Amino acid sequence: MTKVAFISLGCAKNLVNTEQMMALCRQAGFAVGEEPSGSDVTVINTCGFIDSAKTEAIDTILAVAQQKAAGQVKKILVTGCLSQRYQKEIVEEMPEVDGILGTGSYGKIVDAVQEVLSGGNPCFFDSIHGDIDEFDRVLTTPRYYAYLRIAEGCDNHCAYCVIPSLRGKYRSRTMEHVLAEAKRLSEAGVKELIVIAQDITRYGTDLYGERKLSALLRELAKMNFHWIRLHYLYPDEITDELIDTIAGEPKILKYLDIPIQHCNDRVLTAMNRRGDKEYLLALFKKLRAKIPGLVLRTSLIAGLPGEDEAAFEELCGFLEEVGIERAGVFPYSPEEGTAAAKMERVDTEEAQRRAELIVDVQSRIIDAYNESMQGQIREVLCTGYDSQAMSYAGRSYAESPDIDGKIYFTADREVAEGEFVPVRITGTMDGELTGQVWEE
Repeated sequence: MTKVAFISLGCAKNLVNTEQMMALCRQAGFAVGEEPSGSDVTVINTCGFIDSAKTEAIDTILAVAQQKAAGQVKKILVTGCLSQRYQKEIVEEMPEVDGILGTGSYGKIVDAVQEVLSGGNPCFFDSIHGDIDEFDRVLTTPRYYAYLRIAEGCDNHCAYCVIPSLRGKYRSRTMEHVLAEAKRLSEAGVKELIVIAQDITRYGTDLYGERKLSALLRELAKMNFHWIRLHYLYPDEITDELIDTIAGEPKILKYLDIPIQHCNDRVLTAMNRRGDKEYLLALFKKLRAKIPGLVLRTSLIAGLPGEDEAAFEELCGFLEEVGIERAGVFPYSPEEGTAAAKMERVDTEEAQRRAELIVDVQSRIIDAYNESMQGQIREVLCTGYDSQAMSYAGRSYAESPDIDGKIYFTADREVAEGEFVPVRITGTMDGELTGQVWEE
C-alpha cells in the first residue's frame, strides 16, 4: 500500500487543508500518517506569510530532503502558501522537491501523488479565487477539539499583508455545508469547536449580502459542543447583534481574538486598517461592559512604517489602558509585493527592540491577570498528564490551544484527557497558572 506522510506548518486554516488532503488520499486507498520516515511520498503543507514562517518551511523541506537522500523518503510534494508564493524559486532552487501544488489545488493531491510516483513532476496551480472545496477530513487534533473553517481568503488588503495574494478573495462557505460539518464533528465527540477564518466577522456578506456569523453561532450552540471558541474577529465588523449573541450564549467562550496590529491613527491609515484609536477604545470598553469575564487576545506589530517613537509609546500605553490579557507581538517584517514594503520604516533591529519592550508590557499585564485569578475556580479541559511538571495540564476558556499557555493542576483522583474539571487557582509557575481540582 502506498504510504503518504503529511507535515502541516503554519496556522489552523492550513491544518484543515492538510486534514482534507489526508482524507482524499485515504479515500484513494493510500495509507496516511504524519511520520516521513518510510513514506513513499511526504507532503509538506507550508506557510509563507512572514520571514519566520518561510524559514521554518524551508528548513522542514531540507530536513525531509536529507531523509530522501538517505533512502527513508521516496518523493517530496510541497503544497500551501510557500509554493503559491514562490513557485518558480522552489522549482529552480530546490531540486529535491518532486512536485508542488498551490493553495487552489489541494483537491488534486491524489493526482499529484500518483503522478510523482510515476516519475512525473506535478505542478498544479488552479485559481485561488475559486469555490471552497467541500472535502472530508482526517482529524489530527486531539479527539476533544477541532477547527471549523467557515470562510477562505481575505478582502481587507492590509498594506503589510500578502494573504489576499496567497489565499484569494473572501469566500464564505454556505451555512448548510458549515452546519453539516459541525454536526459530524459533534457526533464524533468533539467538545471544543474552534470557529476559524481569516476574518470570521465578515462571514456571509459575500453569499447572503449580510453578516451571518450571529445566526451561524446560534445554530452551532444547539449542537452537543461544550465550548465554542472564536478566531479571528476584525474590529470594525463586530456588531451589537454579535456582541449580544456572544454574551448570551453560555457555550460561546468569553475569549475573543481581535487582531488590531496597532492603535496609532496615522499608522493604521498607512496600513489600510479601518477604524482609529478612538473606535478601538470604545469597542473594547463596550465588549468588557457587555461580556463579563471577557479575556481579549490581539496581534501587534512593532516597527510598522510610520511608527515613530511617539507612536510606539502610544501603542504601549494603549495596551496598558485596555489591559489586553493575551497578545502576540511581532517585529515588522517587510514582505515583497506589499505596499508597506516600499514605505519608510525603522530598521529590523529597532523593530525587534520595540517588540521586546511590548512583550515586557504584556508580561506585566499577564502577571496582574494571574494574580487576580488566585482563589478562583475555573472550569478546565484536561489535556493530559505532564510528567515534567508532575501534574495534570489543561486549559480554561482563557487559553486557546497552541496559542496561549496552560493551567497545571493536581488532583486526588485520576483525571482523563478530555475531561472537564473544576480547578481552584492557587499559584503560578513561569507565568502560567497552577491549582488543584476542587471537589465540594
